[in-house]
Amino acid sequence: MTHDIYDESYYKRFYNELSGLLSGKNIQTVSMGYLEKEARKYARRTEYGSYVWSSKISNRLAPKTVYLGSERVRLPRPTEEQKQIIRNAPQQLDKVLHWIKKLPFVHIRRQMGHNGEYNPICNLYVSVNDPKNIRLAYMWASTMFDPSSRPGPEFTMIHIPEEHLMRAQVLALPEYNMNICMGSDYLGEDKKGFLRQAMWRADEQGMLGLHAGTKIVTVRDPREGKLKKYGVFLFGMTATGKSTWSCHQLGLDPDRGEFTQAAQDDIVFLTKDGSAYGSENNFYVKTDVTEEHQEAMYNALVDKSALIENVMVDYKGNVDFLDESLCGNGRAVIFRKKLAVKQGRKLVGISAPTINLPSLEEMDGLIFAFITRRNTIMPFAQELTPEQGVLAYLWGESTHSYASNPALAGDSVRIVGTDPFIVGSRGRKVNRFYDIVMQLVSKYPGKVRFMMYNTGGMGEIIETYEENGQKKKKLVRKTERVPLPLMAAIQRGDLRGTNQYEPGLLGTKSIVAVEGKPIPEYDPTRFYSQEQIDFYIRDLVEGRRKFTDIIAGEGLKPEIVRTAEKAFSIEPAAKPSVAASAAPSFPGTSTVESDKVVIVTTAQPVSRPRRPGTWRWR
Repeated sequence: MTHDIYDESYYKRFYNELSGLLSGKNIQTVSMGYLEKEARKYARRTEYGSYVWSSKISNRLAPKTVYLGSERVRLPRPTEEQKQIIRNAPQQLDKVLHWIKKLPFVHIRRQMGHNGEYNPICNLYVSVNDPKNIRLAYMWASTMFDPSSRPGPEFTMIHIPEEHLMRAQVLALPEYNMNICMGSDYLGEDKKGFLRQAMWRADEQGMLGLHAGTKIVTVRDPREGKLKKYGVFLFGMTATGKSTWSCHQLGLDPDRGEFTQAAQDDIVFLTKDGSAYGSENNFYVKTDVTEEHQEAMYNALVDKSALIENVMVDYKGNVDFLDESLCGNGRAVIFRKKLAVKQGRKLVGISAPTINLPSLEEMDGLIFAFITRRNTIMPFAQELTPEQGVLAYLWGESTHSYASNPALAGDSVRIVGTDPFIVGSRGRKVNRFYDIVMQLVSKYPGKVRFMMYNTGGMGEIIETYEENGQKKKKLVRKTERVPLPLMAAIQRGDLRGTNQYEPGLLGTKSIVAVEGKPIPEYDPTRFYSQEQIDFYIRDLVEGRRKFTDIIAGEGLKPEIVRTAEKAFSIEPAAKPSVAASAAPSFPGTSTVESDKVVIVTTAQPVSRPRRPGTWRWR
């Protein structure tokens, strides 16, 4: 039995013993000034005057992260590797008690959030047995606020990078507000360790921790001529564009008073009045951006204040954010106040005056936008009912891309709330989201909207086959990517209320005209036969049904299950008689690359996806 591998009595003893050791003589409580001075000793200077570091590990230990405690915090479906980590946790935690007495540590105390209700105090202890690891404390602390007397729980994170990579793991004890990372020097472990803990504790206090960016957008209503202010939540997995669209200006007209203000790009805490408390003062972002497509983020990255890691910097200090030959996950801490866009001859800041999203009472509307990345029949924008919005949160969908993971290309990925940091029951998270948004919809009729944006493309065809017992995939036709200016126009039109939607293939309303301009070129029937479309719909429904069954087993509300079952009615009645992977012909559509066949096996290197083209919106 899985529950037999947990030792709750040991976890309590460990916590009590550890608490008495955190003021030892080997632990130095330090200031931001001290961390900055020491961390810079191990950095290189860039052409912009900023500092850059390197780490041995450049991604999170997600497969080796476990939650220790009572049933309400445990992983619902641990892998065999995670089960073994849980079994061995007491021995590993004994080592932590030994190390916390012996190794040199620095301790920095910071505050998450800046509001009147929920401001966790975060204590990070980093082993500096390898002195250059002090950058972890410096960079993470730079994302947080100075401590204050504002209310909030107390969190602890212990980071021991020197543990052997073979025993690398993250042990979270949510009920004790504690996380321990061993064997990795990746900054993301500290960031997500505290944020994961904060989301769970927020849930315990009646809020809802969300893996979402937030922004405030002011647009001029074309019918009334008045400026209106909207709060926007942007949900999305890694590489779907959550950070990009949190900061994007959408081609709004500042001369008419229109603008976007970025509040948060990663984690927020939703309250019952529609407001959302922010978590971070500054952002930890991927660095694969261009000035043309992500102007605000780019300007923050090239500012001397940026704290950069694992990015290509040549011997002269020149930075190449798009050269990922050394590391495919370049990152940086960028300062929120350095997010800026050019207006005329001046750079104008686009960060919101506060990291918190105002209540719905204070705004003209609230939009929950779910960003997915699919490359076949999914429209670039869908207008959802509140019930469909809850299902979008439940399914948290995207797909593996051909560039990021060739072996799984085209396969669906589903994570509740697009949030891989949920502690305990995922059904409980969906239920809370349902309760909050349905109350808002009832209290503020017409002011809450739900959208889904597909930042992938349309038209991709991938064949799967076996050769010598090995699974291979053949790219029969590349996707036609959604042009970034078009996606900006779609979101702009949705805010202004100038787009047109009609009932579509997936039981939702699909976009058919953007700011008055029809887009028939992105009709799925141009890319696929009806048999192929039926195949993709059937595959989508099958995946959603299986995932819903899993989450239903974690306590999903019956009304949500019934809504999901109703949504499955889009499934075609009969199976197609023709293989859905057969490439159709498209007279007069020479832009579709249907003649190129690329075979990729799992052993071949991964390349970056091609960037959006130069399509312009007029």
